[in-house]
Amino acid sequence: MGNYVDQFDIFLPIIALAPAAAHLYGTENMVTNAGLIFIATLVGRPLGAAVFGSLADRIGRSRTTQITIAGVALTTLLIAAVPAHGLLGAGTLLLIVALRFLGGIFIGGGYTAAVPLAMEWAPPRRRGLVSGLIMWMSPWANASIAALVFVLLGALGADRYADWGWRVPFLLGGLMALGLLVYYRRYVVDTSPTDAPVPARPRHPLREILFGAYRKQLWQVFVLMSGMWLFTNMAVAVLSGQLKTSDSLDDQRVAFTMFVATAASAVTMAACGQLSTLVGRRRFFVAFGLAAAVLAPVLYLAVFRQGAGPGLVLLVAGLHVVTVSVYGPVGAYLTERFPAAVRSSGYGVAYSLSIVLPALYPYYLPPLQGLLGQYGAVAALLALAGALVAVGAAAGPRVSTRHPLR
Repeated sequence: MGNYVDQFDIFLPIIALAPAAAHLYGTENMVTNAGLIFIATLVGRPLGAAVFGSLADRIGRSRTTQITIAGVALTTLLIAAVPAHGLLGAGTLLLIVALRFLGGIFIGGGYTAAVPLAMEWAPPRRRGLVSGLIMWMSPWANASIAALVFVLLGALGADRYADWGWRVPFLLGGLMALGLLVYYRRYVVDTSPTDAPVPARPRHPLREILFGAYRKQLWQVFVLMSGMWLFTNMAVAVLSGQLKTSDSLDDQRVAFTMFVATAASAVTMAACGQLSTLVGRRRFFVAFGLAAAVLAPVLYLAVFRQGAGPGLVLLVAGLHVVTVSVYGPVGAYLTERFPAAVRSSGYGVAYSLSIVLPALYPYYLPPLQGLLGQYGAVAALLALAGALVAVGAAAGPRVSTRHPLR
């Protein structure tokens, strides 16, 4: 549920603010303004992972998670109270960007502490499954916001939604974060059920990750995660935009298609988490990456040869299954790659830093499309993503999936 709340707040500006963009930022440069909000969150997340990951390794994961959840709740609720463009003018956009930057810091710090803590509590034979069930909340959060915005637009109409209805999802996101904070304060502690001795706290865990004994682990996982984020951007963000420009699909059909694909990938994400325990994490990621490098481009290109109908929905769902399902075991794998003394720092920096290069695709995809064509360029990047996952996994050792974390 913690990951659901985090992911809900991550996706809120992308989905909930889009129908109210003109009301909030004015009618000029709306795409650029929306991009500024996305970039603010993008920059904030690695910074938060670095700061709060180091803090979690020094003062404890539960205490750090409580700090970050409170920050997420506060920044999300403040966005719900931002005055409209008619009152502040350009100040509305600047205020939202600033709050999203702060929110990105807290969100980046949140999973840095909370996911490793969950993995430390999970029995070894269930770490993969628990990881899958944590990670599958991301697509469900995305789908939940889309459904909520769809309902609000239908109930309020476009004008009232743009006037005040967009605040409802942010209010809900903030209240969920506050509820999660109460739960953590009452029930969640750092002590694991194994009663293992607490390791010595390093003075500079972030330095150990970036420049010390664990830098090789960091860059190995960085390659693996870069492939995963490239999958996400190509198979979700880019594909969705291309479907919307298709003559055979209206917005409603695109929304339905992406919802089905999201649900399919959520289920297979959980299954992949458990599968990785049975076959081994390294073998799973290598096999998945190699298979995806072949299947993902084929399915993607087939989508644009298929007319609207059930066949298109199945192809898009298949594409999601062979790409973003790979996230299922990542919570367990990143936790297993770093020892307890630097685990949050390693997890957070590897997870967040690897977001940056794939997220810059708006700058390198258009030139690549000029060389390979509109669809050929995306297919090539999907193949590259699979190769990065396979190479990154192959560069790492086999990790134990049946023994307690050290």
